[in-house]
Amino acid sequence: MKGKVEDKEKSKLYFIIKETVHPSKFQELHWEGSFDGYLDIVHQNPRVARTAFQRIYDMVVSYGVEEYTEFKQKLVHYKFFDDPISHGKDSIFGLDKYLMKFVDVIKAAARGYGPERRILLLHGPVGSSKSTIVRLLKHGLEEYSKTPDGAIYSFHWEVENENGVTEKIDCPMHEEPLRLIPPGTREKILSEINRGKEDEELIRIEGDLCPVCRFYYNHLMKIYTGDWEKLISHVRVRRLILSEMNRVGIGTFQPKDEKNQDSTELTGDINYRKIALYGSDSDPRAFNFDGELNVANRGIVEFIEILKLDVAFLYDLLGATQEHKIKPKKFAQVDVDEVIIGHTNEPEYKKLVSNEYMEALRDRTIKIDIPYITRLSDEIKIYQRDFNSERIKGKHIAPHTLEIAAMWGVLTRLEEPKKAGITLMQKLKLYDGSVIPGFTEDTIRELKKETEREAMEGISPRYIQDKLSNALVSDLSKKCVNPFMVVSEIESGLAHHSLISNESQRRRYKELLTLVRQEYEEIIKNEVQRAIAADEESIARLCANYIDNVKSYVRKEKVKNLFTEEDEEPDERLMRSIEEKIDIPESRKDDFRREVMNYIAALALEGGKRFDYRSNERLRRALELKLFEDQKDSIKLTSLVTNVMDKATQEKIEIVKSRLIRHYDYCESCATDVLTYVASIFARGDIKDYRERRK
Repeated sequence: MKGKVEDKEKSKLYFIIKETVHPSKFQELHWEGSFDGYLDIVHQNPRVARTAFQRIYDMVVSYGVEEYTEFKQKLVHYKFFDDPISHGKDSIFGLDKYLMKFVDVIKAAARGYGPERRILLLHGPVGSSKSTIVRLLKHGLEEYSKTPDGAIYSFHWEVENENGVTEKIDCPMHEEPLRLIPPGTREKILSEINRGKEDEELIRIEGDLCPVCRFYYNHLMKIYTGDWEKLISHVRVRRLILSEMNRVGIGTFQPKDEKNQDSTELTGDINYRKIALYGSDSDPRAFNFDGELNVANRGIVEFIEILKLDVAFLYDLLGATQEHKIKPKKFAQVDVDEVIIGHTNEPEYKKLVSNEYMEALRDRTIKIDIPYITRLSDEIKIYQRDFNSERIKGKHIAPHTLEIAAMWGVLTRLEEPKKAGITLMQKLKLYDGSVIPGFTEDTIRELKKETEREAMEGISPRYIQDKLSNALVSDLSKKCVNPFMVVSEIESGLAHHSLISNESQRRRYKELLTLVRQEYEEIIKNEVQRAIAADEESIARLCANYIDNVKSYVRKEKVKNLFTEEDEEPDERLMRSIEEKIDIPESRKDDFRREVMNYIAALALEGGKRFDYRSNERLRRALELKLFEDQKDSIKLTSLVTNVMDKATQEKIEIVKSRLIRHYDYCESCATDVLTYVASIFARGDIKDYRERRK
């Protein structure tokens, strides 16, 4: 009986696997045919013969683009960088401006305007997504090569060995089959293929065959006395699937110990076992063309911390970028077609700039800055991706925990505003799109222009992720992780943070934590106030009363008292008690009241729409604060501090707690903690008011 159950379970699993593996798809991806058959494919779809830059640009654009305006600047968002392939696992947030510049460079290279002969260098502070961008490109190229639009082809030779057995000899460089066309014929072929094409669509046949393919080409030419048609019958074209794992079209090079570095890691090395077989170390069949620049041909090669490379490696890079050629041992220069992209941190780049012997490399490098995020909402997305309810089981993350951690991270990257009358916190909110009276989009543009190194310094998201992880596994966070726990972890870690270079910087970061705590207090005070004043009917009544009085005031009329039915002057005390809650000064009250009336009139003109206090954010906030002020004494929130309360007060507090849970995503534990903490704030405020009155 047990065996039957196991067989049944196995068959289910087997069926799931079988459903995902389609023989037709496998056959399509492993197509093989004659050279003539490939020419038909090229004639119908010339895109299969694109250069590496053309293929990468088309891949990025294939996922779609969105145009939008931010601070009066037109930006383009490339959806590819949302990582749709891995469902957002490596998505990049808040860097559209810099990714747009990066893609523009790739686009220019795809059109053959010059950047195709340069190293693309991503430059920025640690943890700013440089390696993630390259990882996305590599993974994207792998998947793109499996699609009809991204199809790419190479070839192998079928020749008889000394024993008369037909062998398959793959092109070790995965070259474009069109390179087999004799140079004198290429121009005619290209004029036919490129007829009516735009710059970015033009197909180019550049370069010669690799040493191995040139060996067999010349060998067969001698056998067939120059009969190219018979020679080409030994060529079989096949579909190529790019793969970093299989080292096909995608290479990665990482610097090692200087004593162990060898340039053959880039350009290949002699296979000493085959020298005895072929008799010479200059025979291409006795050479392994398996260096990173070899295997990355037709695709992309990543250089991790590129500026830490030994000088000998950099010489190879110069040729690979400018001339698209590499020089293996014992062989002439070999043509390559690949995107060379590196990334480095600022200290290494400064060394490059100051080294006069590296002028040639600097001249062949296009630097693309990848700074930290300065928009709070985008920084929050980084942590939401890793710390969410789907990934974190059995523990609740209190509201604003990720927001407060992100807020501190962004503040460390912002420069103090030189403009008078604006705080660093206001600058953060303006960058995030918040509307602050007295500041416009032009103000934000000015703030950005006056900075020198903003977002190139500060705290890395990795540090904050580590502290969030620490808070999650801490014994203190039995049920819930709250902002205070995370802030405490961040502060304790600053004492031994390896990237903080001096005490003044450490002191500044601690001061910013104090600023963040104050902001959090304001946030939770507002939420508790809203939860207390969440009686929709009471707010609506208060609003109607206020509007009636404002209408009469603006029109210089009297208000009918609903109880005495007598005409009275507008209730100035009521109006001011509401307006003062949002800091409307006495000198501006008339302007604000006319603004409210104009807003109501405008709604009426738009198809007779009725005014709703929820549609005016400032007025809604003023009404909530007024209602809270009127109700807080009846709720006796401060009794939470003294732990002395009657049944009626307990019921009212439970109602407030339920509103926090329902509307603001608190759990029972953190709702209680927040109410207790806010109660202590109000208690301190009451004591302060009492002392001031006594004075």
